[in-house]
Amino acid sequence: MIKIKISGSGFLYNMVRIIVASLIDIGRGRFDENRIEEILETKQRSMANVTAPAVGLYLNKVFY
Repeated sequence: MIKIKISGSGFLYNMVRIIVASLIDIGRGRFDENRIEEILETKQRSMANVTAPAVGLYLNKVFY
């Protein structure tokens, strides 16, 4: 089982699912871990991986 906790003050549509898919591909050796930094610096969504399916992902808590 893999648990990934992500917190922040706001998220874009499908942002968490894209992050999760990219992390899974890094773990599988499909992506170089430095690619994440490059994607964040260039702000190019097209460089990121596909969107992970929503199966198993859930919203745990909302803070106001």
